[in-house]
Amino acid sequence: MAAPVSATPRLDLDRSSIPELQRLMNRGELTAVGLTNAYLGRIRALDRKINSIILLDPTALDQAKASDQRRRAHKLRGPLDGIPVLLKDNVDTAHLQTTAGSRALLGTPPAKDATLMANLRRAGAVLLGKANLSEWANFRAAKPTSGWSGVGGQTSNPYVLDHNPCGSSAGSGAAIAASLAQVAIGSETDGSIVCPSGMTGVAGHKPTLGLVSRTGVVPISAEQDTAGPMARNITDVALTLAALQGRDPSDPATLEIPRNQPREYRLDPHSLRGKRIGLWRLPVLGPDVDKIMTQSAAAMRAQGAQVVEVTLPYQDRIHELEFPALLTEFHRDIDKYLSTRNGPRDLAALIAYNRSDPLEQTCFAGQELFEQALAAPPPTDPGYLAGRHELTDLAKRSIDETMARFHLDAIAAATNPPAWKTDCAIGDNDIIPSSTPAAVAGYPAVTVPAGFVGPLPVGISFMASRWSDGRLLSFASAFEQATRARKAPRFLPSMGG
Repeated sequence: MAAPVSATPRLDLDRSSIPELQRLMNRGELTAVGLTNAYLGRIRALDRKINSIILLDPTALDQAKASDQRRRAHKLRGPLDGIPVLLKDNVDTAHLQTTAGSRALLGTPPAKDATLMANLRRAGAVLLGKANLSEWANFRAAKPTSGWSGVGGQTSNPYVLDHNPCGSSAGSGAAIAASLAQVAIGSETDGSIVCPSGMTGVAGHKPTLGLVSRTGVVPISAEQDTAGPMARNITDVALTLAALQGRDPSDPATLEIPRNQPREYRLDPHSLRGKRIGLWRLPVLGPDVDKIMTQSAAAMRAQGAQVVEVTLPYQDRIHELEFPALLTEFHRDIDKYLSTRNGPRDLAALIAYNRSDPLEQTCFAGQELFEQALAAPPPTDPGYLAGRHELTDLAKRSIDETMARFHLDAIAAATNPPAWKTDCAIGDNDIIPSSTPAAVAGYPAVTVPAGFVGPLPVGISFMASRWSDGRLLSFASAFEQATRARKAPRFLPSMGG
């Protein structure tokens, strides 16, 4: 493994947290420019192995200089000031291309920043660049290959390079695992933050729907989409979430944020003490993953939690209803987004573009989901409306009824199977059922490293009811501190090493 790249002899990028970096900068032992240069150097040294970044922001060092000036003037904007961040390339940036991985969107950048990007700038974060992703957030082909896009190519898992990072926030997860930025932003419709976080051995948070604005984020479904932070520790995730969140008149879901929603998230290392956690075992993930969940349950009990076995109801019906609903919602929402950009102006034009560009067919050629979405019922269709209502209701009930029945404070489940070998010819071998209830319900989920199957990481996800983000972050932090399960990747070329 390559030695850590550092701006000072005392700086270990893999282990440093945002508070530690801020202490170094406040003492004059580190600058934002030095920290940004350290990450840029590490990107130059290592990203050729994992291919996680689509492009770098040429203004990154200027942003860092401005942060250093604010520090000298005692006008810091908060804990993210001077902290290098990567942004999934489906989040609009006014001065950088935003492509969702598709060559159809190359060219003119968006007219303005996404709201969440504007929030990061107001917090003083340094935008390093844009992370690769599964093209169109894994909503193009029936059998896609996660981490591949026409613009960025294939992202690799830093733990075993010929294995998959999961998607669609593949570049965000892989880059954070390889310590190419302090924080990355991902987005999720169902599994796209938590799965790549789990599979690349980092922490990730899918917020309650509406906590973070979706304005300027390339959509799949307004009923399920949300963006959220990914980092190597829960402290950094919590600090970044606080900067991202907030009301946005352009996103009505954010107007429902409760007045008492925390603006800062305090993490209690003893938060599991006296709590009841439901352990949702998923045998489909295999005996090795189940063993990690047994060990995780023991770790929570050692922290004073009661752990009870649960099974979430309605899952077969939820999976049956989700895909048809997403087809209708994607057609509605992608047409609205494309109307704001230069390039294909609607889904039909996007389908035509893909047929004309051979480079868009170099990994998976199909666009079956696009074609099915184009033919899907409109959002006014009574069948669609009934199906979406039932779908969301069952997803909420699957969590709410389980928590009420067993008097739970949260539900925990394995986040992911061990990473599969990347193969464009056959696509993904993805089985990630634990993400669906919270994703469809619009409830929060937090994943944190739990263990390994061989060299491949497995995460554990904590989920609960709406607006319980702070509680889940605290539980995940307590678990993280008790287990110290994360290990840095070794960039093995294959399972044989």
